[in-house]
Amino acid sequence: MTADLFDGFEDAGPAREPLAPGAALLRGFARRHETELITAIEAIAAQAPFRRMVTPGGHQMSVAMTSCGSFGWVTDRSGYRYDALDPDSGQPWPAMPPRFRELAERAAGEVGFAGFAPDACLINRYEPGAKMSLHQDRDERDIGAPIVSVSLGLPATFLFGGLKRADKTQRYRLAHGDVVVWGGPARLAFHGVAPLAVGEHALLGRQRINLTFRRAR
Repeated sequence: MTADLFDGFEDAGPAREPLAPGAALLRGFARRHETELITAIEAIAAQAPFRRMVTPGGHQMSVAMTSCGSFGWVTDRSGYRYDALDPDSGQPWPAMPPRFRELAERAAGEVGFAGFAPDACLINRYEPGAKMSLHQDRDERDIGAPIVSVSLGLPATFLFGGLKRADKTQRYRLAHGDVVVWGGPARLAFHGVAPLAVGEHALLGRQRINLTFRRAR
């Protein structure tokens, strides 16, 4: 591991906004590396294209997805799961870029989760109107590891609740470069994304890209 991988994170001075015990929003944490991140996303999507998956109930998701790392998240008629192979190609998912991994590790450390070692990165593409319903991230075998979520492109409204679906949710505006980390007592908090509003981002156009890092196995 070389020192230049961390260049720009130490002195970025993110504004840390607590959301709940074990959860925080790091304003602008990833923005300095926007060009490198976007270039890597484009390379990943060229190998494993975005696709709108179908839930076990037969509903096609409004969010298009792909993955990188040792495992990718998959949903189809047989259920939700992590798989080492892209079901569309039968090939392993693209490798996780070193910058992705270091960004996730550093962000987790900022919120008190040192030693985070993600093995999966879900890449979600939101276009105007796309949303993510309230849900828990519980398909991972190791729920002791946090979730690290990076926002790029159009702003979105992030919904963050409690450990029960009926718990009150708070709304947070996520801008380009913002990172949310949740783990510990907040690891199974319900969360989601409100329908994306129409807009135009200087680098990504009419879309939002979300990188979600997990420890799947």
